[in-house]
Amino acid sequence: MDCSCRDVLLRRDSDSGNAYILLLNDLSLIPVWHYLFASLAISAAILYHFLEFHFFQDLFTAFRGSAVSLTFNPSSHIYQGIVSKCRILHSRYLATPWLSSPHFQTLFLSLFGRPPAFSYQREIFHLSDGGTIALDWLRNSDVLGGALSTNNAIPKDDTTPIVLVIPGLTSDSESAYIKHFAFNTAKKGWNAVVSNHRGLGGVSITSDCFYNAGWTEDLRTVVNNLHHEYPKAPLFIVGTSIGANILVKYLGEDGEKTPAAGAVAICSPWDLLIGDRFIGRRLLQKVYDKALTIGLQGYAQLNQPHFLRLANWEGIKKSRSIRDFDQHATCIVGKFETVDTYYRHCSSATYVGNVAVPLLCISALDDPVCTREAIPWDECRANKNIVLATTKHGGHLAFFEGLTASGIWWVRAVDEFLKILHCSQYMHVQKMVSSGLQLSLDSSIDHQGPYVNVADDGMVAAVGNEQAMETKIEDVLEPEKIHDRETNEMVSGEQGEQMIQPESHSLAEIPQSSELVTSAQDAKPLDVTTTVRRCLDQLSRRTKWSLWLLVYVSIVTSWPLIGSALKIVLQKKLRNLFG
Repeated sequence: MDCSCRDVLLRRDSDSGNAYILLLNDLSLIPVWHYLFASLAISAAILYHFLEFHFFQDLFTAFRGSAVSLTFNPSSHIYQGIVSKCRILHSRYLATPWLSSPHFQTLFLSLFGRPPAFSYQREIFHLSDGGTIALDWLRNSDVLGGALSTNNAIPKDDTTPIVLVIPGLTSDSESAYIKHFAFNTAKKGWNAVVSNHRGLGGVSITSDCFYNAGWTEDLRTVVNNLHHEYPKAPLFIVGTSIGANILVKYLGEDGEKTPAAGAVAICSPWDLLIGDRFIGRRLLQKVYDKALTIGLQGYAQLNQPHFLRLANWEGIKKSRSIRDFDQHATCIVGKFETVDTYYRHCSSATYVGNVAVPLLCISALDDPVCTREAIPWDECRANKNIVLATTKHGGHLAFFEGLTASGIWWVRAVDEFLKILHCSQYMHVQKMVSSGLQLSLDSSIDHQGPYVNVADDGMVAAVGNEQAMETKIEDVLEPEKIHDRETNEMVSGEQGEQMIQPESHSLAEIPQSSELVTSAQDAKPLDVTTTVRRCLDQLSRRTKWSLWLLVYVSIVTSWPLIGSALKIVLQKKLRNLFG
């Protein structure tokens, strides 16, 4: 019995072993190229998902592309008056078929980009702290007819719009996407100027101040200088990547005070803290992180004497990520406590609500560098001056289109938006705020006592300081209003689409008027006791008969109740008396 069981088990083992041998023999009969083909197919499927290709999705939709999603406030005049007329923003975006991956698009932009061939005209701009910025100009006359113009000067009273471009991290005016946009801007008849960051564009750092993701002072200085030099030329600002973060932060900081007529932010990181977490999350993002870190190290190498003295040079050389570089360089030079403190302080998302300029924001949802998770959707929707345009594809700053990838979609979209904005009534006009007026009014209000208002019917009511000063403030601001009306008429006579520029003499009139108000208030002390007493006497005389009438009405209306109560009380007393 035991021997038979053992024989059965041995037979089964030999049969299973023979089955595997037979299977291997059968597999060996399959040609090798079949295995290679299967391996390639599996690898291709893995790479297709790993590199986020969307070729088959485009193929199944007959290469129609995806619609542009627009986020805006329902009562936004910027959308109703400008974006609603932008044909490109209401059409579909189709990426170049052989670049149907955000990573391929971004890589192609960095390595090739196919920028147009032209030369800038450089202006060296010196800052108050000793810093130096290279402003690279491409004027409309430089590209007309395909030949460079010999006339380098722009007249001070020129009304040709100027577009100021802010490059991204470690980018300058020679970057492919910057040259695409600058050439397209000049070709349509406008003037483009690229403001290179400190230490970039071939100009070394000349002060102890470096640029960072939230440094807006350089942009503010350049914008004010351009507005001062060309006061009649509408000024538009376009920021890309980190430049877009700087732009939105600047617009939020300055609000109505900025002289910019409009702005565009392309692929902004919005929230640097979220971006820092995102770029270190996956393998591909870590590749971008490392590539950008190498660019920052190259930037530090170009300006080594300053980084040796002001930052941790050994830490910079050993940096493996943007966060490492910020820890050893940016935080030390910028005097930030921690890297997270720097990211929170310099993120533009918290400034979106204060933007008072028509602002178009363009982002790709598959951006491999600036994640969609950081986009402030609700903040953009709440601000009537902002329209957010998002595309399903596009990569980081790439957005190539056409079979030959010769064009960049966002360049065309920005061109159309700025052109319609320039022809509309919605261009932002700088609102001048006089600090002298504000201080004089504040000081005069603080020293005033309570006010009393006497109505025609004799009623007395307390009046707040704001209401009491309302008439006086309007009197002070009247000269400025008159001046604005005169300026409007003058500009509309010359060119209805140009920005309104306040003249210098109006600024001098405001402090003088505020001084008159202050002296008038000082010379007019208010006797509160006398005024209240006079008002009470008036009230007493006018309401004498009203008081007697009120007493009569109250007695008549309450008598039935009082009479019934007295009757009950008297009946009880009489009953007790005779009982």
